[in-house]
Amino acid sequence: MTKTSAVAGEIFFRHHLDNHPESAVRLETICAGIPPGVQIHPPVIAEEADIVRVHTPAHVRMIRQFSAFGGVRFIDPDTYVTSHSFEVASYAVGSAIIAAERALDGERSFALVRPPGHHAEPDRAMGFCLFNSAAIAAASLLSQCERVAVLDWDVHHGNGTQKAFYTSDRVLVMSIHQSNSFPRTGWIDEIGSGAGKGYNLNAPILPGCTIDDFLYIVKEVFIPAILRFKPGALIISAGVDALDDDPLAGMRLVPRDYGELTCSITEGLDVPIALVLEGGYGPSVKDSLLATFSALKGNCDGGYHAGEPHPSTLRIAELLQKVLR
Repeated sequence: MTKTSAVAGEIFFRHHLDNHPESAVRLETICAGIPPGVQIHPPVIAEEADIVRVHTPAHVRMIRQFSAFGGVRFIDPDTYVTSHSFEVASYAVGSAIIAAERALDGERSFALVRPPGHHAEPDRAMGFCLFNSAAIAAASLLSQCERVAVLDWDVHHGNGTQKAFYTSDRVLVMSIHQSNSFPRTGWIDEIGSGAGKGYNLNAPILPGCTIDDFLYIVKEVFIPAILRFKPGALIISAGVDALDDDPLAGMRLVPRDYGELTCSITEGLDVPIALVLEGGYGPSVKDSLLATFSALKGNCDGGYHAGEPHPSTLRIAELLQKVLR
């Protein structure tokens, strides 16, 4: 059985706003899905030198200053900052880095952090996100690995991660997400530029899609891309908001599907894997975590019988496969 761990702690409850979908309450629900036997590592705070691997110094200063003002301030209609937010977001970054480093040591580690990060661009906070923890974790591994891959299965496109590595040939960025949803980026033709051309893959699938669509894209597009890229590690931006009870999206996954999705990665690849929590706002997120950790431990029995993906998903896969050639 593969050693699994989580990086989690009460510090992540301090960034909070009542009646906001991205509140401490959702992480409390998610963390209830950590099963017995999973080692829990304490959070670690990142240094500014870590954060500026992806973000501009001006952006870091802005988040620090907004926190110093005290109270609650909104960067945009969705994204808030409190007096604790700079510290909490710095812990999220540090904890993602620790999870990535533990992956290199043979663990499958899940950083259960908030606020989420994948919408945060190098010079901009947005979509509930302040610092892009998964992107920074990937950037930090480049000092130890020649290449790193990032797979984002959050239901919303990780525009921040895409922007961070859009011109890089050392980080392969892949995203499967609901089309025409926030932040309305992540189209098929966004494939990178310059040295990064061909190293950015987007699968914008239709609302109402199921695990069959997710698995088809992962198995037919993303896993072959990763095998060809030969990364030293894989970071997964692991949102759990494609569930059919999530109030902010329109997909039709059920909790056990996240186990199948995780198994598709662990069974299809021999590469160090770390997961970083992104979104997830519905009541069944706890059961999704249970399924994910079970899969990370190696409980993949192959009992799932795949159905037929939507015709548009088949077309998306066909187009992306041409990018790989």
